[in-house]
Amino acid sequence: MINPFSKLGISDDVVNAVKALGFENPTPIQEQAIPVLLEGSNDFVGLAQTGTGKTAAFGLPLLELIDFKSNKPQALILCPTRELCLQIANDIRNFSKNTPNASVVAVYGGANIMQQLREIRNGVQIVVATPGRMLDIIGRKAIDFSNVKYVVLDEADEMLNMGFQEDINDILSTTPDDKKTWLFSATMPPEVRRIAKNYMDNPTELTMGTKNTGNVNIEHEYYIVKARDKYAALKRIVDYNPDIFGVVFCKTKMDTQDVAEHLIKDGYNADALHGDLSQQQRDKVMQRFRDRNMQLLIATDVAARGIDVNNVTHVINYALPDEIESYTHRSGRTGRAGKTGVSICIINAKETGKIRQIERIIGKQFTKAELPTGFDVCEKQLFGLVHRVHNVEVNEEQIDKYMSRINDEFADLSKEEVIKKFASLEFNRFLEYYQNAPDLNLSADDRGDRGDRRERGERGERGGRGAEAGYARLFINVGSVDEFTRGDLLSFVCNNGRISGKAVGKIDLKGVFSFVEVESAVAETLLANFKDVQHNGREVRIEVSGDAPRSSSRGGDRGGRGGRDGFGGERRGGYGGERRSGGYGGDRRSSGGGSGRRDRGERSSGGSSEGGFRDFSGRSREERSGGSGRREGGNGGSDRRRRS
Repeated sequence: MINPFSKLGISDDVVNAVKALGFENPTPIQEQAIPVLLEGSNDFVGLAQTGTGKTAAFGLPLLELIDFKSNKPQALILCPTRELCLQIANDIRNFSKNTPNASVVAVYGGANIMQQLREIRNGVQIVVATPGRMLDIIGRKAIDFSNVKYVVLDEADEMLNMGFQEDINDILSTTPDDKKTWLFSATMPPEVRRIAKNYMDNPTELTMGTKNTGNVNIEHEYYIVKARDKYAALKRIVDYNPDIFGVVFCKTKMDTQDVAEHLIKDGYNADALHGDLSQQQRDKVMQRFRDRNMQLLIATDVAARGIDVNNVTHVINYALPDEIESYTHRSGRTGRAGKTGVSICIINAKETGKIRQIERIIGKQFTKAELPTGFDVCEKQLFGLVHRVHNVEVNEEQIDKYMSRINDEFADLSKEEVIKKFASLEFNRFLEYYQNAPDLNLSADDRGDRGDRRERGERGERGGRGAEAGYARLFINVGSVDEFTRGDLLSFVCNNGRISGKAVGKIDLKGVFSFVEVESAVAETLLANFKDVQHNGREVRIEVSGDAPRSSSRGGDRGGRGGRDGFGGERRGGYGGERRSGGYGGDRRSSGGGSGRRDRGERSSGGSSEGGFRDFSGRSREERSGGSGRREGGNGGSDRRRRS
């Protein structure tokens, strides 16, 4: 029987590699695009949702069209993020594992540029790159694109959203005029239409489904809650889905880190993914998520691009995106490869209009859902536990040697009592937490609520003015240069100080030092336990900070709490000359100069703005940086500012 991929014109070596990866039949976009691209004579525009197999749709034809006897670059694939760059490069390497002399190089910021240059010098036919690092290498005159025949712009809409239009122009100016350009995108905003007009000559266009629509395998739900209850609502959704494996989207890096820290402190297996993490930290987080050693990944829009993880059950929009088209990309993290998924939005009453706008764009209707009651959550958790116990595989050989002792332990209990005790091991925790849980659903009487009160969720987390009472602020001589995230620092302090995570308040992560707030009642215990603690061979010093306590007044250190997010948020300032003010969608930090990192559209610098600030195109930026504007945190090369 002829393999379906062979019928499309793919050679046996590549077909066998694809079969070894477990792919038996092409997806619709592959079935339609591959025969067209194999002709190699036309420019091409392919519109399809994330998770539909676009990488193979352009990767397999490239392997048929490239001359692997030559070690010169013949194909360039541009994509917006590091994660997507690595994913595409790994996929094409897997597709070409039976192809002699095939070489694929991934070029992206945050990694050793010298290693990437060595790989290019050794010979390469396919280069997969993020725009910033690619320009660095071009600026070094370290690559020759005169033999490039094919350029692929993957996730073109997102590259434009992230401000890479000028970079794409500069890169493509170094490639031959007679090359063929293949553009793939999930949505088709006017900017993508313009790029197709500028770079292509009468392209063949293929649209799978209706333009800009959502994946048909995804259900869309929304919950209306008060702003102060947003975090509590998130927890209730997670608790009601015991087997959840999902991505939670926040608007800013700060929100991402805050949500992750609160989930970790409340016992959930979660971590954050955002632009302030080093490449090593990002890889570590993503590997845990791919291995399913993490239940919830908390991410910004930009950081999550390129996440190709199968079997994601839920996408939760903790905050709606500024760009409505971005919702299509968010929801596309679930329902991949023919699987089903759920996309959930947690909103306040004034955001229902935005839900209607999203419905019009994706062509699917949302279901207005009610948050489960405390009783519902407890019931779901209990029977989830019963189901796991019922279906657990028993290793008879290993367990037999312990059965006599186990039976002795349970000798004074009836069968019914044993069952009750096993069920209660997990159930009691949820029963205690939810037994007096309030109804979080916004009633008709509450619809006038503006959703802007600054309080914390169900656990009475600190929030509001004067909330620092009862907490001590501690200085510790480790920070981001020690490769700590705030989650890492939380674990480090709790483990060495032998205190509960619930006793820890705000964490201010700096460069070579940090500030940690802990409940006054445990401060002395923590300080006593931290004697002789070391990190990487260096003594860790922790002491009570000399900073003045924050005031809720306008004078003094300007540190009054105002709050803006689901935890009550805060307006922070006064420490180390740093002023932070809660703005539209985020905060403004100005702690000095420093060089901004540029890749994935996210910048990390000493002088950055997060949130709703607008760039020259009118789009909302997650952040924009000051400083020298080094691309992608690269290791030298042509540092360039983004020009407006």
